[in-house]
Amino acid sequence: MKKIVTASVAAVAMGLGALTVAAPGNAAPQSSITGQIIVKFRDSGAAGGVLRQNGLSEGAGIGSTGAHLIKVPAGKESQLIEALTRNPAVEYAERDELVTAATADEYFKSQYALQNEGQSFTNTAGTLTVDGGTKDADVDAVEAWPTTRGSGTRVAIVDSGVAIDHDDISDKVVARANFSDTKIVNPEDYDKYGHGTHVAGIVAATHNSIGVAGVCPDCTILDAKVLNSSGVGSSSAIANGINWAVEKGAKVINMSLGQRVSSRTLETAVNNAWKRGVVMVAAAGNAGTQAKIYPGAYSNVIAVAATDNRDVKASFSTYGRWVDIAAPGVNVYSTFPNHPFVLGTQNGRSTGYDIGSGTSMAAPIVAGVAALVWNTPAGTANSTVREKVQSTADNIDGTGTLWEHGRVNACEAVAGDCP
Repeated sequence: MKKIVTASVAAVAMGLGALTVAAPGNAAPQSSITGQIIVKFRDSGAAGGVLRQNGLSEGAGIGSTGAHLIKVPAGKESQLIEALTRNPAVEYAERDELVTAATADEYFKSQYALQNEGQSFTNTAGTLTVDGGTKDADVDAVEAWPTTRGSGTRVAIVDSGVAIDHDDISDKVVARANFSDTKIVNPEDYDKYGHGTHVAGIVAATHNSIGVAGVCPDCTILDAKVLNSSGVGSSSAIANGINWAVEKGAKVINMSLGQRVSSRTLETAVNNAWKRGVVMVAAAGNAGTQAKIYPGAYSNVIAVAATDNRDVKASFSTYGRWVDIAAPGVNVYSTFPNHPFVLGTQNGRSTGYDIGSGTSMAAPIVAGVAALVWNTPAGTANSTVREKVQSTADNIDGTGTLWEHGRVNACEAVAGDCP
């Protein structure tokens, strides 16, 4: 087993944190993308004229939202949004908000989140010992697998990409699309940051003699790359990724990312996906407060808080009645790229496999459970799948206050032979 970093470092690096990118000097943190805004017109025929009146050109459509991404002079975003909003032909104009990442098999014994017998484990270098904690802190995934293993259900990972050269997850990817500002030149560009590969492994890592096990081992992955090599993206990129995933047949969309400010365009993309029958799951955030994060806070998204191996709220996890459910998110062992990647360079994570902590890790556990439920009699509609996932959660401490439902239970969700 490779070198493993401490949980305190992982919680900062893998989580959503403050959801901003530091600005130079004493400037305020950047919270939106400079040089572009999002505009939706009531009358598409008037778009060209309205934009020309403001010295602007028409821009590309954003998925199924009806909105367009418009290039504007840097520093003029607020002024142009105000001017366009006053025009009766404009339904709305808004900033393009900044989005950041929320972080039988060989290492299965290290995956307390899937099956926890109260054991502890230590990596071969002796740098980390993790106490198994409370036996019931896991999600009973092993007990769910005799009932279903996912059977080809497509789960979209809207994230920083999924590595193309990893024996445990790459072959599960059935389609890829890049909506980030990273140009794919070299193989490592598919996930130079490392976050998406870790998230994808939690959902669907292959059950074989190597590595780790995914919650939904027979699921397939749709790789929607929306975050660049620094783990940063935009609300328009997420909206495009959601639309693409829906068109590619996703039954579940996982978004281990977030932004502080709501976006009408992103909310429209979420609502359109829900109308098309997709279950959407997102990280609740790692601020340790009750502040809402989007897309997790939208009503058609399952927002996921993080618990630890003693079945209590992770210290960093966002919480509150707006959060729907909880799942293990501390020291979650999963895949990382086999090539050097940014999170590894910054925090000493190993290539191949390592731990990550954050609601970014909790969300894909819930997404994997939702994918399993699609392959049961309850899998008739996204509403019934969501209801089953939430109603069968374990009623742990904090349920009803820190999150609306309990900690997810895969076995109960698929109506398996549960302990």
